[in-house]
Amino acid sequence: MAGHSKWANIQHRKGRQDAARSKLFSKLAKEITVAARMGDPDPEKNPRLRLAVKEARKQSVPKDVIERAIRKASGGEGEDYQEIRYEGYGPGGVAVIVEAMTDNRNRTASTVRSTFTKHGGNLAETGAVSFMFERKGEITYKADVADADTVMEAAIEAGAEDVDSSDDGHIIICADTDLNEVATALEAALGESESTRLIWQPQTTTELDLEGMQKLMRLINALEDDDDIQRVTTNFEASDEVLEQL
Repeated sequence: MAGHSKWANIQHRKGRQDAARSKLFSKLAKEITVAARMGDPDPEKNPRLRLAVKEARKQSVPKDVIERAIRKASGGEGEDYQEIRYEGYGPGGVAVIVEAMTDNRNRTASTVRSTFTKHGGNLAETGAVSFMFERKGEITYKADVADADTVMEAAIEAGAEDVDSSDDGHIIICADTDLNEVATALEAALGESESTRLIWQPQTTTELDLEGMQKLMRLINALEDDDDIQRVTTNFEASDEVLEQL
């Protein structure tokens, strides 16, 4: 899990430093609208919506923004967003999964393709790289929530599969279908998590040097700057020395 853990930390630092909050709020609201439209508008009866609302609250999305997103879905208002997954290769042959929500498939596909090309990658067919990943649930806690043994015990009791504890925090992994149940059990034992979400966990990794990481980060940043892109996942691996120089 080393590569995934390091990438999570890079994302966290990047988010603290330069994420535009209005863009973040928009993406979180979009996830809420889609989740509510696909199921019950009551978060307690809709696990996906519950997780989306929880994540939005953790990111300080205003209550009225959350409620408006749910109302839009319930009333059939707003854009009809479609979920699309793009797969491709970035600099150095790194596998890249791009998850999007869009009201215009042609626009988004064109943008994603041109972004890959501009930054030394290439877009591939769906399924070209996803076999290198496994769909999982991820729950994170700050390091000071408890010691590693306590978190491990709580995670086992909750039905989790794996725990990665470090000075940066605790990353708990579970089956994707168990995310809501495991997160609820952990919340009862440890309190509210830092984040709760579905992820693509790399099963194989690709090693990058500093130049390769710099190119990859430019690709990821360009993709994430697009309003249609919800998240980007890669299977890179890099040494601590390389990560410190980024």
